[in-house]
Amino acid sequence: MIHSRWNVLPPPPNLARFTAAGFSPVLARILFNRGVSAPEDVPAFLEPDARLCGDPFLLPDMHQAVTRIYRALLSGERIAVFGDFDTDGVTATALMVENLTSLGAQVVPYIPHRLTEGYGLKTATLENLRRQGFSLVISVDCGVSAVLPVKKAARLGLDIVITDHHTPLAELPPAVAVIDPKLPGSLYSFNELSGVGVAFKLVQALSRSMGREPVADGPLDLVALGTVADMVTVLGENRYLVKQGLQILNRTPRPGIRELMSLTSGEDGRIDSETISWQLAPRLNAAGRLNHAIASYRLLTTASVEEARSLAAALHRQNQERQELTNKAARIAREQVIAHGIEPVLLAQDAEFPVGICGLVASRLVEEFYRPAVVIRTGEESATGSCRSIPEFNIIAALNEYQNSVGGFAHFGGHAQAAGFTLPRKMLPRLREFLVELAARQLAGLDLRPRIDIDAESRFSELGGDVYPSIQKLTPFGQGNPVPVFLSRQVEVVESRTMGGSNEHLKLKVKQNGVVWNAVGFGLGNEPPAMRDLLDIVYNIEMDQWNGARSLRLNIIDFQPSGTARP
Repeated sequence: MIHSRWNVLPPPPNLARFTAAGFSPVLARILFNRGVSAPEDVPAFLEPDARLCGDPFLLPDMHQAVTRIYRALLSGERIAVFGDFDTDGVTATALMVENLTSLGAQVVPYIPHRLTEGYGLKTATLENLRRQGFSLVISVDCGVSAVLPVKKAARLGLDIVITDHHTPLAELPPAVAVIDPKLPGSLYSFNELSGVGVAFKLVQALSRSMGREPVADGPLDLVALGTVADMVTVLGENRYLVKQGLQILNRTPRPGIRELMSLTSGEDGRIDSETISWQLAPRLNAAGRLNHAIASYRLLTTASVEEARSLAAALHRQNQERQELTNKAARIAREQVIAHGIEPVLLAQDAEFPVGICGLVASRLVEEFYRPAVVIRTGEESATGSCRSIPEFNIIAALNEYQNSVGGFAHFGGHAQAAGFTLPRKMLPRLREFLVELAARQLAGLDLRPRIDIDAESRFSELGGDVYPSIQKLTPFGQGNPVPVFLSRQVEVVESRTMGGSNEHLKLKVKQNGVVWNAVGFGLGNEPPAMRDLLDIVYNIEMDQWNGARSLRLNIIDFQPSGTARP
């Protein structure tokens, strides 16, 4: 277990103003750490509304996209919506197809097969769509790096409108329109939209340009699913989109979501951002990881309860298979990493690694060793890799530097902390050498441990009353707005035992100045504290539900003996 660096965030400089306005010091610190700098800004954070939404026509090339799609609608052209195979891409595909259909478009979805076609726009696929009579392709959650395929599509007379949210490369595809809030020179004030969020902005712009009523909140259930699943920030405009979408998911869930929840839900059956992250998204992703993501698309779009039930059951089974494959591949990757030595970048490769789970395995390596990780499926001629990284190392910038210096990628793209590529197998040794040398320079002298940002140091006596209900008002939680983290010192362990099939978890009872809390420590069972030890603990407060009973408990993230120095 790698213990983390503890970073206690400073209190707001105007704490007295918060407390004078009726906010507890603990809540004031939490709000300040999420960008709420003054008491008068609290209502907008707690109850985000449509004023957070930007004008879609401020996004790059939005006018060009709307004009081209409108022409296709008027002339009855065949339109293909080309999506990615993860939850963000599938929800974006469903949103775009549903809304174009409502406008009278002749539109079909196209989601590539991860194993046989790979990620993103490909020349062969675009040629095939052109032969089938399609004259316009709208990409969602992909396309911003597809320079060569778009060039070739233009020569075939196939127009491309790209909507994406990934980091653009130096050269943009010569599409009819490239809509991406991350493009240089974008006038849009918020650049952290998900792929489905960008698709929603295009739908908004289309509706406005055609003189229709503004797009209602109906599609926001899809926006919430994709945004949370893709782990983009839930601050700013995303906070409004996700909060509204969660309300729809709970009030009027689609048949497919209702059936999926019946297989996975807890006792209350409520859908929140954690439910999406840990229950819905893994199952929606399972189809694309092991077979074809069109099954997840059908689950989201079907009106048939019977079909929804069948699809949900199939996705549930695929997710169980995905878990087994991930565990097996993770063991192999870990053995390779240890045998090779813990390098600045961890690389593992195998011809049997399923392409769809390489990213999950890379994430496990990052979690265990806190190093950037690349997990590669090797073929006879080419290799496909998934990368995950740490905040201290921008992996997409590293891949871009490799391409500019060495070259060889048939395709690559992604974010600062998650990316993927395809390149000739014979070039893997050079890629390893390049990435290890680059990371060694950039990470030299850094304390390579995960950092926990702590909202407030608190005594147990300060955690009662309305603290937990106040915390729940900060939902939805996610990137940029994490579940609040607390630190308490000089805590006595009065009960301690391990739990779980491999005794990997801790179940504790802890006491401070006479106040006792039940606590759990998931993944902390390999270092159980001794009875009566005094600990400093870092934790969240959560609601435990068991056998119909509900009670608050502490979810311990990290701990150390009291009095130990921790940078």
